Amino acid sequence: MSAPTAPAGSGPGSRPGGRPDSARPALKAPRPPLWPQVRTYLGALFILVWGLAPFYWMVVTAFRDNVHTFSQNPLPTHLTLDNFKQALDTSGGNDFLAAIGNSVFISVVTTAAAITFGVFAAYALARVDFRGKFMVTGVILAASMFPGVALVTPLFQLFTDIGWIGSYQAMIIPNISFALPLTIYTLTSFFNDLPWELEEAARVDGATRGQAFVKIILPLAAPALFTTAILAFIMTWNEFMLSSQLSNQSTEPVTVAIARFAGNDPFTQPYAAIMAAGALVTVPLVIMVLIFQRRIVSGLTAGGLKS
Repeated sequence: MSAPTAPAGSGPGSRPGGRPDSARPALKAPRPPLWPQVRTYLGALFILVWGLAPFYWMVVTAFRDNVHTFSQNPLPTHLTLDNFKQALDTSGGNDFLAAIGNSVFISVVTTAAAITFGVFAAYALARVDFRGKFMVTGVILAASMFPGVALVTPLFQLFTDIGWIGSYQAMIIPNISFALPLTIYTLTSFFNDLPWELEEAARVDGATRGQAFVKIILPLAAPALFTTAILAFIMTWNEFMLSSQLSNQSTEPVTVAIARFAGNDPFTQPYAAIMAAGALVTVPLVIMVLIFQRRIVSGLTAGGLKS
């Protein structure tokens, strides 16, 4: 005796009327409200214009003829390269190429030292339990909030006594002390978010703490290290206050060189040439940030989420 067959259209995948479930029209998701998206884009546009407008005006003025320096036309007009020639001219006592070289040397050495010392300090604060750990962290945070202007007079007196005024170390050592708190704070937050299991697994396999740090932790911390290095480099590149007091004409960075820039005419302030010098200093940083923007963003957000 054969088993009774189910009537057509009464299976588990069909409706009572014989229409399969797959044939039902798909419900459309409700469209999100338009105003929040518009508000987000308007806010981003405002921030973009607010940040780039001064830079745009500097570049426009740098390419504008000196006679039309104070023109209010926002579009590039009366274009010329004479301002850049004047900025790079050494006959008036200016040497921007040498100043750029000084800034590169000071920033690279400062960044390398800050990353080297900061990564070990950050790892110790994040992974090692020792007495006074929170006090050390508080001292580092307090040092990052200490006003640099308060150090100008004692550092000037100290470096004058030991004969360091006008030397590179007189600018590198204070800059390291300014870059270290940023380095330690950023890397400590990142190391705190790394899972302990990775280190423990390496140590179970016979690796020491140092070997686990070098082979496991450092490769994972590469985005944070890169981001911290970029931020420390830019901070050192833009430093002016101490450099203006501790450098001389042969060791001055670009910030000091721009501040004391003088044109060939002693009776005319070379505003357009100063803008050209500022563009020469700023454009390389902008290009570097645009090239490495993905690494910078990934490093800034790496410590914000836990797996």
